Amino acid sequence: MQKDGKERVGVIGLGIIGSRVADRLRDTDRHLYVWSRSPKPVPNFLSSPAEVARMADIIQLFVTDGEALIEVMDSMKGELSKRHTILCSCTADPQSVVDAYQVAKDAGASFLDAPFTGSRVAAEKGALTYYVGGDTAALDRARSIFETSSRDIYHCGRVGEASILKIATNMISGTTMEILAEAYGVIHAAGIEPRKLSDALELNGCRSDLIATKLASVIESDYEPHFSLKNMFKDAQYGLGLGKSLGLELPALSTAASLMFRTMQKEKENGALDFSVLAKRFQEKSGAGNSGKLK
Repeated sequence: MQKDGKERVGVIGLGIIGSRVADRLRDTDRHLYVWSRSPKPVPNFLSSPAEVARMADIIQLFVTDGEALIEVMDSMKGELSKRHTILCSCTADPQSVVDAYQVAKDAGASFLDAPFTGSRVAAEKGALTYYVGGDTAALDRARSIFETSSRDIYHCGRVGEASILKIATNMISGTTMEILAEAYGVIHAAGIEPRKLSDALELNGCRSDLIATKLASVIESDYEPHFSLKNMFKDAQYGLGLGKSLGLELPALSTAASLMFRTMQKEKENGALDFSVLAKRFQEKSGAGNSGKLK
C-alpha cells in the first residue's frame, strides 16, 4: 500500500461515465485503483472490489444497477473500515442504496448517495452534476473527488433522497425523448425538412438543451451512446416501482417505458445505443418514400 501522503482513490465500474471519471482522477496527484466486471487495459486494474477497498480510502461506484451495487458492497464489506468513504454514483433503486449504506455503516465506513447527471462529453470535460445525500462531514472529505469530474454538487438530504431525485429527473428525460421522437416522426412523415423542427423549437418555450442535443443526433441518425437506452429503461422501471410503492399512477412514464422495451426487443443492439434511438422507428417507417407527405 502506498504511504507517500497522496490520496488513495478507487473507481469501480468503467463504463461510459466511470471510465472518464477515472481518466480525470488519474490526471491528478492521487493514487488511483480501478475494477470493472470487464477487464480493462488500464493502470492499477485490480482483481476485485475487495482489493480496491484494501488499496483505496475513497471509493466511487459507477455500477449498473441496484443488484450490482449490493454485489460490490458485499464483496468489499470484509475490507471496509472507518478509513473508507463510499461514493455511490450509480443510479440504483433507493432501497438498494439504503441497503448499501447499511453495509458501509455496519463496517464503520462513511457512505454518500451521489448519483450524477450529465453525458459522456460532460464527464470528459469535468462538467457532471452530482446529487448528494448523506452526512455533511463525509461530503467535505469527498468534495475534491467530486470536483474533479463536476461543475455542480447539490447536497439534497439523506441517503436515498438523492437517488429518488435522480430517478425523477430521468423520468422527465425519458418521456421527453419519446414525445420528441413522435414529433420528429410527424414532421418527417409529413415531408417537412426535420431541421425546420429544430429551428421552430429554438423559438418555442418547450425548447431545452436535452431536446436540442437529442434532435440534432436524431436528424443525423447518430445514436452513439451518451446515455444508453437500456439504462434509461432501467431507470424508468425504477420510477414505475417508486410510483407503485407511493400509490401513484404514472401513465406517461409507463407508455414511454413500454416503447423503450419494444425498441430493444425489435433490435437487440438498440439497448446499447443512445436512448435517442427511440426515434429510429419513424425513420425506418417513413424514410423510404414520399407516401406519407402532405398533399
